[in-house]
Amino acid sequence: MLKSICKAFAIAATALVTLTGASHAQDAVENRADVEKIIREYLLENPEVITEALTELEKRRVAEEEAAKKEALASLSDIIFNSENQVELGNPDGDVTLVEFFDYNCGYCRKAMGDMFRLIEEDPNLRVVLKEFPVLGQPSMEAAQVAIAVNAVAPEKYEDFHAGLLSQSSRANAQSALDVATGLGIDEEAVKAQMDSGVVQATFQEVFEIASQLGLNGTPSYIIGDEVVVGAVGYDTLKEKIASARN
Repeated sequence: MLKSICKAFAIAATALVTLTGASHAQDAVENRADVEKIIREYLLENPEVITEALTELEKRRVAEEEAAKKEALASLSDIIFNSENQVELGNPDGDVTLVEFFDYNCGYCRKAMGDMFRLIEEDPNLRVVLKEFPVLGQPSMEAAQVAIAVNAVAPEKYEDFHAGLLSQSSRANAQSALDVATGLGIDEEAVKAQMDSGVVQATFQEVFEIASQLGLNGTPSYIIGDEVVVGAVGYDTLKEKIASARN
């Protein structure tokens, strides 16, 4: 790291000498190696400069990432908030939408489910959009396939299905998801038929495209207004973000 910083300063210093044509500087610093030595000695004597530079670099990186996310949110707004391949809970005409990306085998998603239902119960103007984002292996993919099929076959029962499957302590997969569905009186053959339809593939393709452009790689992740929130941040933080988006 120190060597890289020295080289960066050396390149800048050498370029400055060349551009200014300062002969006295050329006499004092004959070559780039000398410049690197001077800068190295300075940085060793003043190591706080390195910390300041790295801090500023990190600030710029975060700012660039946030700007890129906001740009992606704007370009993807329609499929994020209004796609046919998603689930809506709460008030469909709510003034604020909370989008959640989740995985049925995510322990944090299980904990976050209670926060979501509490927010829906307490906030009559909240709209919630659920995005199937199975990132924890093949069993998660299978469970998500069943869930997408359930939403296509019996959307009025999806909320109960979602809560039932996400509440299970055992690992979710195709069979456990089908068991929850049939337990709610949903026709198993109809669900299996939908699992082979194009809606499942279309949903996965859409969600993973959104996640890729927003840099999402874990669950739960949220979109609230024009902000991306990563992780199980809890009820209080979600409520605060919703209030901020509303205002």
